[in-house]
Amino acid sequence: MGTGGSSRTGPRVAALLAVLWAGCAFGFFHAWAVAMPGLDAADPHAAMAAMRAMNAAVRVPGFAAVFFGVPLIAGAAGLWCLAAGRAWAGALLLAAAGLYGLLVMAPTARFNVPLNEALALAAVPAGTAEAQAIWRAYSAPWQAWNLLRLAGSGGAFALAAAALLALGRGGREP
Repeated sequence: MGTGGSSRTGPRVAALLAVLWAGCAFGFFHAWAVAMPGLDAADPHAAMAAMRAMNAAVRVPGFAAVFFGVPLIAGAAGLWCLAAGRAWAGALLLAAAGLYGLLVMAPTARFNVPLNEALALAAVPAGTAEAQAIWRAYSAPWQAWNLLRLAGSGGAFALAAAALLALGRGGREP
């Protein structure tokens, strides 16, 4: 394949990777949005123990690769598209990276992680009413911030997919 083919293929592959990574993140935050009401319905002692265990379980390289990879991959793909003369696709991918940083990474660092850390350190009371109060104080804001992360990761996924579609038009920019 000549340089013309590789200059079209590279940005497409990079955009595809951005779509895949953003899709993984979107699915992750969607799963939390679906699962949290189940924990709300459970005994608060069980909910606290389960959430502590799940928060500990996601601290693995596979999650880190997705969580931190979305803006890195989308940003790199965007820059590659710009360098290849695919301005619209590049702008969409850079927007995906920025949106993810603003609506996913920032709230995670500012709100969800501190809530998780406070829950991990909270003494679990023997009484159900006290445990329910701690759980509700944790769950309601955590879920609200997770919905923002869900929207941000979904938006990044949609922007990356739009960029990939734009790249599939055989070089035509809107």
